[in-house]
Amino acid sequence: MLSGVLARPGPLPRTPFLPGAAPPLSSGRWPRSALRRPNSPDRRLRPVPAGDLCRRSRHDKLRVVVLVSKSTLQYEDGVSLQSGYVVPEGIEAAGFQICADELASIVENRDTEKLTVHGQLDGIADKLVTSLADGINTDEYSLKQRQNIYGVNKFAESEIRSLWEFVWEALQDTTLIILIACALVSSAVGIASEGWPKGAHDGIGIFASILLVVSVTATSNYQQSLKFRELDKEKRKIFVQITRNGFRQRILIDDLVPGDIVHLAVGDQVPADGLFISGYSVLINESSLTGESEPVVVNEDNPFLLSGTKVLDGSCKMLITAVGMRTQWGKLMAAITETGDDETPLQVKLNGVANIIGNIGLFFAVLTFFVLSQGLVYQKYIDGLLLSWSGDDVLEILKHFAIAVTIVVVAVPEGLPLAVTLSLAFAMKKMMNDKALVRQLAACETMGSATVICSDKTGTLTTNRMSVVKACICGNTMEVNNLSDPHNFLSKLPDVALENLLESIFNNTAGEVVISQDGKCQVLGTPTEAALLDFALTIGGDFKEKRRETKIVKVEPFNSTKKRMSVILELPGGGYRAHCKGASELVLAACDKFIDSRGSIVALDKTTMNKLNDIIESFSNEALRTLCLAYREIDDGFSIDEQIPLKGYTCIGIVGIKDPVRPGVRQSVATCQSAGIAVRMVTGDNINTAKAIARECGILTEDGLAIEGAEFREKSAEELLELIPKMQVLARSSPLDKHTLVKHLRTMFKEVVAVTGDGTNDAPALREADIGLAMGIAGTEVAKESADVVILDDNFSTIVTVAKWGRSVYVNIQKFVQFQLTVNVVALLVNFSSACFTGDAPLTAVQLLWVNMIMDTLGALALATEPPNDDLMKKAPVGRTGKFITKVMWRNILGQSLFQFAVMWYLQSQGKFLFGIEGSDADTVLNTIIFNTFVFCQVFNEISSRDMEEINVLKGLPENSIFVGILAGTIIFQFILVQFLGDFADTTPLTQLQWIVSVLFGLLGMPIAAAIKLIPVEPHEEDGLRIP
Repeated sequence: MLSGVLARPGPLPRTPFLPGAAPPLSSGRWPRSALRRPNSPDRRLRPVPAGDLCRRSRHDKLRVVVLVSKSTLQYEDGVSLQSGYVVPEGIEAAGFQICADELASIVENRDTEKLTVHGQLDGIADKLVTSLADGINTDEYSLKQRQNIYGVNKFAESEIRSLWEFVWEALQDTTLIILIACALVSSAVGIASEGWPKGAHDGIGIFASILLVVSVTATSNYQQSLKFRELDKEKRKIFVQITRNGFRQRILIDDLVPGDIVHLAVGDQVPADGLFISGYSVLINESSLTGESEPVVVNEDNPFLLSGTKVLDGSCKMLITAVGMRTQWGKLMAAITETGDDETPLQVKLNGVANIIGNIGLFFAVLTFFVLSQGLVYQKYIDGLLLSWSGDDVLEILKHFAIAVTIVVVAVPEGLPLAVTLSLAFAMKKMMNDKALVRQLAACETMGSATVICSDKTGTLTTNRMSVVKACICGNTMEVNNLSDPHNFLSKLPDVALENLLESIFNNTAGEVVISQDGKCQVLGTPTEAALLDFALTIGGDFKEKRRETKIVKVEPFNSTKKRMSVILELPGGGYRAHCKGASELVLAACDKFIDSRGSIVALDKTTMNKLNDIIESFSNEALRTLCLAYREIDDGFSIDEQIPLKGYTCIGIVGIKDPVRPGVRQSVATCQSAGIAVRMVTGDNINTAKAIARECGILTEDGLAIEGAEFREKSAEELLELIPKMQVLARSSPLDKHTLVKHLRTMFKEVVAVTGDGTNDAPALREADIGLAMGIAGTEVAKESADVVILDDNFSTIVTVAKWGRSVYVNIQKFVQFQLTVNVVALLVNFSSACFTGDAPLTAVQLLWVNMIMDTLGALALATEPPNDDLMKKAPVGRTGKFITKVMWRNILGQSLFQFAVMWYLQSQGKFLFGIEGSDADTVLNTIIFNTFVFCQVFNEISSRDMEEINVLKGLPENSIFVGILAGTIIFQFILVQFLGDFADTTPLTQLQWIVSVLFGLLGMPIAAAIKLIPVEPHEEDGLRIP
């Protein structure tokens, strides 16, 4: 078994076939990467978007660049070896004996010949002035010197797009370009016929409106790009364990320098290029670089570790040789230009909605232009002047055309995608403050519709701060929590049992006991390993002394499939001994002997076996995690190439480890259940432990079921159909069990599933789920990269917060869509009906552009940034077939549109009589009143849109400074536009009475909206937060 081999000799990796080169002598076949079509993970809930196809294309490009890069380096390095290596003067003066490019070429080209020239691993370490045991000796000056010579471990970032680029992008809108052309022609004709500046007023007004719209849109997009860039930096905050100055430390990968000694374990990402020092069973996934899915064995004969690859199995120490842009991964990132962020499913959906509405607007715009212009053209035809056009005639046609184009501008709801972006950016920033890092934008939307959460137990529902509280050794069950007198405990143990117990704990472990920089003893490793090591230290064990007594020759690390860890020790007097620990019932079943209270090794009969199983069950019922420790002697004829034996062990003892439930978890589970989100526990622990914890958390109810993975795997599809709805706990589960459960929940029951995971083997389930949630503290880098959201504090309560923010994103976008569609409907109806019945449009191009900005950019900013409230978690989620625009929204849109259109039509027909308007400017005054009233209708409708069902929409309004600021700014600018910018906006100053009536008509929309909400709407089973 490859994973069980100790750094033993193995074949060197094949040189890949290069275009134009002869195939390698060792193989006449094409490399598998050339024959295999790359797999792409299912991105759930949507068809493969164009962005995914782009990523596939980029992945193929990566592989091509890898091959070309290797080919070039092989040629160049071959030349340099023949001529000999000369240390550059600057490098030698700094005290080093090898330059950065030379170091980088050794690993990147897997050049064993060059490695030999430089003295193998020890020679490289000497030339880097580092110790393979203690690492580099650092002070601020020496670190800076290393960074100056060898570079920093950061990749070159793409340049930040300037604000002017976003301005230019906003100006590419087709309708705005047409309006600019209209403004230019209008200004030219106006100046020619009426002179400067009067003739340019209309054109300048349109120009100013366009400039305002573009400025606000570009600034908003620029701010969002900066926020997303900050979040991308958070994703790179990866910590690694290193040895410096003889002490173990935890640092950011950005702070690594060549010469550092890094400790890697299963699930870690290799942080830079380097060389293998020592370790066990190391398997590396290099598919991110080469496309080859076959894992690579790394050992002393193939010591090359490449940045960006993942540790699939084993553990090791590595010497860093190249960082940042000198690594193969860094060079590839420089060679490949990334495309922009993919659109989320909701953005794609709303783009389609926007296109439909835009086409409807275009239809009405053409009709409006035809209706407005037909009178003038018909009159020209009657007078026989169809070919004779004055400047005024051209200006009139241009005015009608500008109004038609502006109707298209208003009708096209480009604010829909903007609202999604704003809401997602706002939610992502806030979720970061709430300890949740969003890796995939779509997860913000999807999490709002989660109907099931499949949660791990350890570290998510529990604190992950473990301690051994009970132990059964030599048949004696003892309390070992907070041992005040270890001698009392030790007096009950025979010497042979104690020796084997300490030997097992200190050797069969993935943890370590080290001395920290402040001179204190520090235990490193997983919480389970740390609990065992703490226990052994408490009863007087010496980690280093026990390690010196024997030599570890083979390790099979723990994984969630085997549920055990085994090692083989070479004994000082000759022979071997195997130690095994893991799931109690599995390891105990592998035992046929045990150490009795006298220290004798006796056969494990049925009575004793039952007694030990009863002890395991009693520990589990107390919510303790149980582990069994065992050993066996191995004959001298054993070869390390053989499998570690699975039977014939002697039981040393059983320990019970306490992992307390996190405070607030029970309340969070209750919140999920009240929100219609079912919580299921999926754990590798003993079923009794799992049931005890599940009851304590409120997950396991009286009518719920708890079963083990072995039983779950045996069920048929028909049995699962009946079982899964009742199943609340899945214990002793494998990663495949978790994947199967998630798949069935999504396909058979149409659930929207969120899954937590921390291990490398959890990656398939995280990808299969609608929302993958990786643990930030306990999670491996493989799990984090497979996840959509990283829970930074590993707390279940944070998952509930993510669900609340997800619902908030959806509801906020729904509120904005409701608001915008109302404005669209009214604006189209008002201008089209007026054009048909009066031959004039009350809302001019400049006015419509201002309304467009209110409802698009400012409306999106106000409604899409509403923070979540607790009421969101009192509503049940709706499955994946739910409609985005619900019946409730249609009720509000139609009701408010009818009210606003009625007000506009009343003012259009009765306004002059109502206000007593007479004279030559009567039409201008009336149109200004209509425009002013229309704007205030939108202002108050924006407030009414804060909640689609609740009547009290003022709740929490004072606390939302963004919303209040936008309302205040809209009202102030509206006053300036009407009172002082009449020449450009086709308005005239209004009297105090006219202002009051305009505001009151708008304010009347709020009680009307409240009354509309009282109209009962029969809910449809597909209505809800989900898009189709």
